[in-house]
Amino acid sequence: MPYALGIDSSTQSCSCIVIDTDTQSVVAEAAVNFGECLPQYKAPSGFIPGGSEGEVHSDPLMWLDALEQLLGDLKAKCDLSKVIAISGAGQQHGSVYLNDRWPNCINNLDTKESLSTQIAPCLTRDTSPIWMDSSTSTECREIAEAVGGDSIVCSRSGSIAIERFTGPQIRRFYKTSPEAYSQTARIHLVSSFLCSILCGAEADIDTGDGAGMNLLNIQDWDWDTDLLEATAPELIKRLPKVAQGSTTAGKISDYFIQKYGFASNTPITIFTGDNPSSLVGMGASKPGKLVVSLGTSDTFFAAMPGVVADPQGCGHVFGNPAGGSMSLQCFVNGSLAREEVKDKFGYDWGQFTAALINTPAGNDDKIMVPFFRPEISPRVDLKAPILEGSDAFESWQDADAAIRACVEGQFINMKLRTDWMQLKPEVIYLTGGASKNDAIAQVAADVFQAKVQRLAVSGSVALGASLRAASHSLGLDLDEMEGQFCKPEAGSTIEPKAPSDAYKSASKVIEGLLRKR
Repeated sequence: MPYALGIDSSTQSCSCIVIDTDTQSVVAEAAVNFGECLPQYKAPSGFIPGGSEGEVHSDPLMWLDALEQLLGDLKAKCDLSKVIAISGAGQQHGSVYLNDRWPNCINNLDTKESLSTQIAPCLTRDTSPIWMDSSTSTECREIAEAVGGDSIVCSRSGSIAIERFTGPQIRRFYKTSPEAYSQTARIHLVSSFLCSILCGAEADIDTGDGAGMNLLNIQDWDWDTDLLEATAPELIKRLPKVAQGSTTAGKISDYFIQKYGFASNTPITIFTGDNPSSLVGMGASKPGKLVVSLGTSDTFFAAMPGVVADPQGCGHVFGNPAGGSMSLQCFVNGSLAREEVKDKFGYDWGQFTAALINTPAGNDDKIMVPFFRPEISPRVDLKAPILEGSDAFESWQDADAAIRACVEGQFINMKLRTDWMQLKPEVIYLTGGASKNDAIAQVAADVFQAKVQRLAVSGSVALGASLRAASHSLGLDLDEMEGQFCKPEAGSTIEPKAPSDAYKSASKVIEGLLRKR
């Protein structure tokens, strides 16, 4: 029975999944919640609360303790000697800082001691900044100015200089702790850090996670000399090499063979970031399939047919661990905006759905830019929606039209903001709480003129890691496995009903209204 293991080290937990590639089934799953299972780190939500100046850090030793607890739990559920392929993913943008003792340490791990005890002396920075950190506004400006502006940073790295990205975080560390920076021999991402631990040797950074650093050039998928120099001195010496997602990082370390029963010589496929791994785990690793997550913020990501950066600097380009590139774009005004409109009229979700059903596609030219708070796609500082239509509509007296205008406005804006990706969508996979609403899904299908499906997939990051491991190490076809493990829910397919030009006028109006802002 060929088993493949996928590991996901996320913000709040470390989880995993073991799949049987012969029977196309899930053999075992396990998860360790940082706050619940490791209270000694005082990180109830996976990060250290109360950081100053926008700092949000985690303890990298917590991630190691969680990995050990996870594998211990997994060992009790399945025979780990049957695992013949491993890969994983880590929360994007988190970074770990290590001294020159690090390579020898991971190559000589002792099963009588915990990972955290042995790795602690290798740290030059006790805590790791993660994706929630917002302390680097100054450093972002400095990096952008050094290379000629945000447009240059974006065209080279796939994103403008972003506070949570690793490059600005490294620059802040260099500025605030120059002595500790000078003692730093290696800077890893969460993904490459854990991959190195499992291999017992230095692992590369893959293009998917590496592109979330403002340091990687998306044209040649290697470190960008100008961005490195703008970030910190001699940074190239401190970074691992860059590799594609279809790279073998190494073989499982003796530590894990002896302690958890893995088979010797088990290959480990290079780890990636959680978003790139989720792309695979959602069955969307090839162009033509879009994933839209409808949550507090709405998120749009997809495999791209080429490599192109957002000229407006709102979206992001990462390497696709299945080959090529992928895009990701976030929309702040997601479920909270939908709830604001619903609550404005005292509706429940049943009435909200009925309003969508009872109003026509195009909404009789009643249009809303549904931003209740500042938006990042595009970057506009609105605190209330813009309405255009009848007097009753503009004065919030037409509840049903307002609800349809909100949902249509969200998807029209999403389509406008993602046209730079040059996608030709065949299917949209909807996830998140609002994806369960057929009326909302119908608007998505109509605006994008593509069929919409909901996937019966949970734990897409770990699943994506296991599929990548099986594909790379066992030679199995990734497309076929995605079809086996990432199946749409029965009866969930929704086809477009509105004509292809139903939103042509509304799109022009919304673009014009936003341009004025």
